[in-house]
Amino acid sequence: MSLIHDDLPSMDDDDLRRGKPTCHIVYGEDVAILAGDSLLSSSFEYCIKNTRIDAISGDNKPERLLNVVSRLGASVGNIGLAGGQVMDLECEGKPSGEVGIEDLRWIHLHKTAALLKVACASGAILGGASEEEVEKVEMFAEKIGLAFQVADDILDCTASSEELGKTAGKDEAVDKATYVRLLGLEGAKEEAQRLTDEAKECLSGWGEEADGLRAIADFIISRSN
Repeated sequence: MSLIHDDLPSMDDDDLRRGKPTCHIVYGEDVAILAGDSLLSSSFEYCIKNTRIDAISGDNKPERLLNVVSRLGASVGNIGLAGGQVMDLECEGKPSGEVGIEDLRWIHLHKTAALLKVACASGAILGGASEEEVEKVEMFAEKIGLAFQVADDILDCTASSEELGKTAGKDEAVDKATYVRLLGLEGAKEEAQRLTDEAKECLSGWGEEADGLRAIADFIISRSN
């Protein structure tokens, strides 16, 4: 949903996604909007229909499922993805001195990080995690969400469209504030590594059962597309 809407002419206006024409290019903007809306509503339907109460760990099982559904809604609303996108659009084209690093972090905490946060928290909540454990997982998700965006900004100015699977150099073309623009290429690489290290530190209370999450954190800043 978020990628279909992000590619729309009124948003990022991108023709490529993962090396293929974007949804609105193939089916038209009207169908792309409806496809994104449909996927969003389907996510709630899927969550409710396919989560068995008896498979949820911990106490207050129904409340845990309701908590997850509530978080899912918030993650794409005005305090999540939609709010972050509004701020992103408002900052586009502004002089570099008017958009700082904290503005960028705010945007991406409410976009990429918000979606990763609800994904990680949902697994923890349904798996019987305590509130403290859920908070640690959420902090991990926020860190890797920011690291993901820093890595995206680096790739946007260092990789080709063929390598990325989407149009390279779009941010610079629309005079968009990025981590590379504000910190420089080397500074952005250092920021990505710092965020990744801090993310893995959030998992220090767990052993090998959290190795999958640690591997995801490392992959995010080492990927080529």
